[in-house]
Amino acid sequence: MMVRLGQNFLADPNLLDAIVRDAELEPGDVVLEVGPGEAVLTERLAEAARHVHAVEIDRGLEQALAAVAARPNVDLHWADAMRLDFGSLEPAPTKVVANLPYAVATPLILRTIEQLPTVGSWTVMVQREIADRLRAAPGSRTYGSPSVLAQIACEVRLLRAVDPAVFRPRPRVKSAILGLRRTGPGADPATRDLVRAAFAHRRKSLPRSLEHGRPGGLAAARAALAELGLPQDARAESLSPEDFTLLSAKLSAS
Repeated sequence: MMVRLGQNFLADPNLLDAIVRDAELEPGDVVLEVGPGEAVLTERLAEAARHVHAVEIDRGLEQALAAVAARPNVDLHWADAMRLDFGSLEPAPTKVVANLPYAVATPLILRTIEQLPTVGSWTVMVQREIADRLRAAPGSRTYGSPSVLAQIACEVRLLRAVDPAVFRPRPRVKSAILGLRRTGPGADPATRDLVRAAFAHRRKSLPRSLEHGRPGGLAAARAALAELGLPQDARAESLSPEDFTLLSAKLSAS
Protein backbone atom coordinates (compact mmCIF):
# COMPACT_ATOMS: atom_id res chain seq x y z
CA MET A 1 0.00 0.00 0.00
CA MET A 2 1.17 3.54 -0.74
CA VAL A 3 2.41 5.67 2.13
CA ARG A 4 0.80 9.07 1.76
CA LEU A 5 2.75 12.15 2.78
CA GLY A 6 5.27 10.05 4.67
CA GLN A 7 2.70 8.51 7.00
CA ASN A 8 2.98 4.92 8.25
CA PHE A 9 -0.32 3.26 9.10
CA LEU A 10 -0.89 1.15 12.20
CA ALA A 11 -1.83 -2.43 11.41
CA ASP A 12 -1.95 -4.11 14.84
CA PRO A 13 -5.43 -4.16 16.45
CA ASN A 14 -3.95 -5.04 19.84
CA LEU A 15 -1.80 -1.91 19.84
CA LEU A 16 -4.74 0.21 18.70
CA ASP A 17 -6.76 -1.09 21.63
CA ALA A 18 -3.81 -0.41 23.95
CA ILE A 19 -3.63 3.22 22.80
CA VAL A 20 -7.30 3.71 23.63
CA ARG A 21 -6.76 2.12 27.05
CA ASP A 22 -3.71 4.30 27.68
CA ALA A 23 -5.78 7.38 26.85
CA GLU A 24 -8.24 6.51 29.64
CA LEU A 25 -11.12 7.96 27.68
CA GLU A 26 -14.35 8.80 29.46
CA PRO A 27 -17.79 9.04 27.83
CA GLY A 28 -17.74 12.84 28.00
CA ASP A 29 -14.32 13.30 26.39
CA VAL A 30 -13.78 15.19 23.15
CA VAL A 31 -10.77 13.80 21.28
CA LEU A 32 -8.50 15.52 18.79
CA GLU A 33 -6.85 13.07 16.41
CA VAL A 34 -4.30 14.36 13.90
CA GLY A 35 -3.49 12.06 10.98
CA PRO A 36 -6.36 9.54 11.10
CA GLY A 37 -5.00 7.75 8.03
CA GLU A 38 -7.32 4.82 7.33
CA ALA A 39 -9.49 5.52 10.41
CA VAL A 40 -8.56 2.33 12.29
CA LEU A 41 -7.86 4.34 15.46
CA THR A 42 -10.62 6.87 14.74
CA GLU A 43 -13.26 4.14 14.83
CA ARG A 44 -12.14 3.05 18.28
CA LEU A 45 -12.01 6.63 19.54
CA ALA A 46 -15.53 7.32 18.27
CA GLU A 47 -16.81 4.28 20.19
CA ALA A 48 -15.24 5.46 23.46
CA ALA A 49 -15.59 9.26 23.40
CA ARG A 50 -18.41 11.76 23.10
CA HIS A 51 -16.89 13.44 20.07
CA VAL A 52 -13.85 13.12 17.80
CA HIS A 53 -12.19 15.84 15.73
CA ALA A 54 -10.07 14.11 13.09
CA VAL A 55 -7.69 16.35 11.15
CA GLU A 56 -6.33 15.03 7.86
CA ILE A 57 -4.40 16.89 5.16
CA ASP A 58 -4.38 14.18 2.47
CA ARG A 59 -7.51 14.17 0.29
CA GLY A 60 -6.29 10.90 -1.18
CA LEU A 61 -7.65 9.26 1.98
CA GLU A 62 -11.18 10.55 1.44
CA GLN A 63 -12.58 7.14 0.50
CA ALA A 64 -10.88 5.40 3.41
CA LEU A 65 -12.32 7.96 5.83
CA ALA A 66 -15.82 8.16 4.36
CA ALA A 67 -17.45 5.65 6.72
CA VAL A 68 -16.06 7.10 9.93
CA ALA A 69 -16.78 10.65 8.74
CA ALA A 70 -20.45 9.69 8.48
CA ARG A 71 -20.62 9.00 12.21
CA PRO A 72 -22.66 11.64 14.03
CA ASN A 73 -19.97 12.16 16.68
CA VAL A 74 -17.04 12.59 14.27
CA ASP A 75 -16.01 15.83 12.57
CA LEU A 76 -13.47 15.32 9.79
CA HIS A 77 -11.42 18.44 9.13
CA TRP A 78 -9.50 18.53 5.83
CA ALA A 79 -6.68 20.81 6.88
CA ASP A 80 -3.01 21.20 7.69
CA ALA A 81 -2.85 20.69 11.45
CA MET A 82 0.06 23.12 11.68
CA ARG A 83 -2.18 25.88 10.31
CA LEU A 84 -5.59 24.93 11.66
CA ASP A 85 -6.99 27.23 14.33
CA PHE A 86 -7.45 24.66 17.10
CA GLY A 87 -9.31 27.22 19.20
CA SER A 88 -12.14 27.15 16.65
CA LEU A 89 -12.96 23.48 17.25
CA GLU A 90 -16.38 22.91 18.81
CA PRO A 91 -16.83 21.16 21.12
CA ALA A 92 -13.39 21.96 22.53
CA PRO A 93 -11.05 18.94 22.72
CA THR A 94 -10.23 17.52 26.15
CA LYS A 95 -7.70 14.90 25.01
CA VAL A 96 -5.32 14.38 22.10
CA VAL A 97 -5.00 10.77 20.92
CA ALA A 98 -3.18 10.10 17.66
CA ASN A 99 -0.59 8.32 15.59
CA LEU A 100 1.08 11.61 14.76
CA PRO A 101 2.80 12.30 11.45
CA TYR A 102 6.41 12.05 12.62
CA ALA A 103 7.69 14.99 10.58
CA VAL A 104 5.57 17.47 12.56
CA ALA A 105 5.05 15.62 15.85
CA THR A 106 7.13 17.91 18.08
CA PRO A 107 5.79 21.29 16.86
CA LEU A 108 2.28 19.84 16.77
CA ILE A 109 2.40 18.71 20.39
CA LEU A 110 3.76 22.09 21.47
CA ARG A 111 1.14 23.89 19.39
CA THR A 112 -1.73 21.99 20.98
CA ILE A 113 -0.31 22.61 24.47
CA GLU A 114 -0.31 26.33 23.69
CA GLN A 115 -3.60 26.63 21.81
CA LEU A 116 -5.79 24.08 23.59
CA PRO A 117 -5.88 24.83 27.34
CA THR A 118 -8.93 22.55 27.55
CA VAL A 119 -6.78 19.50 26.74
CA GLY A 120 -5.70 17.64 29.87
CA SER A 121 -3.77 14.75 28.34
CA TRP A 122 -2.01 13.52 25.21
CA THR A 123 -1.57 9.88 24.20
CA VAL A 124 0.43 9.97 21.00
CA MET A 125 2.50 7.68 18.84
CA VAL A 126 5.78 9.37 17.96
CA GLN A 127 9.28 8.51 16.85
CA ARG A 128 11.22 7.13 19.83
CA GLU A 129 13.80 9.89 19.45
CA ILE A 130 11.08 12.51 19.89
CA ALA A 131 9.70 10.73 22.94
CA ASP A 132 13.15 10.70 24.53
CA ARG A 133 13.70 14.37 23.71
CA LEU A 134 10.41 15.61 25.13
CA ARG A 135 10.89 13.77 28.43
CA ALA A 136 14.64 14.46 28.73
CA ALA A 137 15.97 15.76 32.04
CA PRO A 138 18.18 18.84 32.48
CA GLY A 139 21.83 18.12 31.75
CA SER A 140 21.15 15.32 29.27
CA ARG A 141 22.29 15.43 25.66
CA THR A 142 18.74 15.38 24.32
CA TYR A 143 17.40 18.08 26.66
CA GLY A 144 16.47 21.17 24.67
CA SER A 145 13.82 23.79 24.07
CA PRO A 146 11.08 21.22 23.17
CA SER A 147 11.79 19.39 26.45
CA VAL A 148 11.45 22.61 28.45
CA LEU A 149 8.33 23.86 26.68
CA ALA A 150 6.55 20.51 27.03
CA GLN A 151 7.54 20.06 30.67
CA ILE A 152 6.56 23.58 31.72
CA ALA A 153 2.97 22.54 31.05
CA CYS A 154 2.98 18.75 31.36
CA GLU A 155 4.30 15.65 33.05
CA VAL A 156 5.80 13.65 30.19
CA ARG A 157 6.08 9.85 30.32
CA LEU A 158 7.04 7.03 27.99
CA LEU A 159 4.05 4.69 28.04
CA ARG A 160 5.38 1.90 25.83
CA ALA A 161 7.93 1.15 23.14
CA VAL A 162 6.49 0.07 19.80
CA ASP A 163 7.77 -2.62 17.44
CA PRO A 164 8.21 -1.34 13.85
CA ALA A 165 6.42 -4.48 12.66
CA VAL A 166 3.02 -3.04 13.69
CA PHE A 167 3.14 -0.49 10.84
CA ARG A 168 2.44 -0.71 7.11
CA PRO A 169 4.96 -0.24 5.61
CA ARG A 170 7.55 -0.95 8.28
CA PRO A 171 9.36 2.30 9.20
CA ARG A 172 13.12 2.57 9.53
CA VAL A 173 12.88 4.32 12.89
CA LYS A 174 11.79 3.15 16.34
CA SER A 175 8.49 4.38 17.74
CA ALA A 176 6.90 4.89 21.13
CA ILE A 177 3.63 5.88 22.73
CA LEU A 178 4.15 9.06 24.70
CA GLY A 179 1.85 10.27 27.45
CA LEU A 180 1.57 13.87 28.57
CA ARG A 181 -0.58 15.01 31.48
CA ARG A 182 -1.20 18.71 31.86
CA THR A 183 0.01 20.14 35.14
CA GLY A 184 -0.28 23.84 34.26
CA PRO A 185 -0.68 26.35 31.46
CA GLY A 186 1.72 26.45 28.55
CA ALA A 187 4.64 28.86 28.53
CA ASP A 188 3.70 32.45 27.80
CA PRO A 189 5.16 34.12 24.68
CA ALA A 190 8.03 35.75 26.60
CA THR A 191 9.06 32.44 28.13
CA ARG A 192 8.82 30.62 24.79
CA ASP A 193 11.06 33.21 23.19
CA LEU A 194 13.51 33.01 26.10
CA VAL A 195 13.76 29.22 25.96
CA ARG A 196 14.32 29.11 22.20
CA ALA A 197 16.94 31.86 22.34
CA ALA A 198 18.71 30.19 25.27
CA PHE A 199 19.19 26.94 23.32
CA ALA A 200 20.05 28.62 20.02
CA HIS A 201 23.79 28.54 20.81
CA ARG A 202 24.31 25.49 23.02
CA ARG A 203 28.10 25.90 23.26
CA LYS A 204 27.73 29.33 24.81
CA SER A 205 26.58 30.28 28.28
CA LEU A 206 22.91 31.14 28.53
CA PRO A 207 23.51 34.92 28.90
CA ARG A 208 25.80 34.97 25.87
CA SER A 209 23.33 32.93 23.85
CA LEU A 210 20.60 35.42 24.74
CA GLU A 211 22.90 38.29 23.81
CA HIS A 212 22.84 37.13 20.18
CA GLY A 213 19.10 37.71 19.96
CA ARG A 214 18.82 40.44 22.58
CA PRO A 215 21.81 42.77 22.28
CA GLY A 216 22.47 44.61 25.52
CA GLY A 217 20.83 41.97 27.71
CA LEU A 218 23.98 40.20 28.89
CA ALA A 219 24.23 41.96 32.27
CA ALA A 220 20.51 41.59 32.97
CA ALA A 221 20.60 37.86 32.26
CA ARG A 222 23.61 37.35 34.53
CA ALA A 223 22.00 39.37 37.31
CA ALA A 224 18.72 37.41 37.02
CA LEU A 225 20.57 34.08 37.18
CA ALA A 226 22.44 35.25 40.28
CA GLU A 227 19.19 36.30 41.96
CA LEU A 228 17.85 32.80 41.35
CA GLY A 229 20.96 31.27 42.93
CA LEU A 230 22.20 29.95 39.60
CA PRO A 231 25.71 30.37 38.12
CA GLN A 232 26.04 33.50 36.00
CA ASP A 233 27.71 31.44 33.27
CA ALA A 234 25.11 28.64 33.38
CA ARG A 235 24.26 26.94 30.11
CA ALA A 236 20.69 26.47 29.00
CA GLU A 237 20.76 22.70 29.42
CA SER A 238 21.49 23.04 33.15
CA LEU A 239 18.26 24.92 33.91
CA SER A 240 15.04 23.11 34.77
CA PRO A 241 11.71 24.09 33.21
CA GLU A 242 10.82 25.82 36.49
CA ASP A 243 14.12 27.74 36.36
CA PHE A 244 13.21 29.05 32.91
CA THR A 245 9.78 30.19 34.12
CA LEU A 246 11.36 32.05 37.05
CA LEU A 247 14.11 33.51 34.87
CA SER A 248 11.56 34.78 32.36
CA ALA A 249 9.63 36.50 35.13
CA LYS A 250 12.81 38.12 36.44
CA LEU A 251 13.83 39.39 33.01
CA SER A 252 10.33 40.68 32.24
CA ALA A 253 10.31 42.63 35.50
CA SER A 254 13.75 44.18 34.95
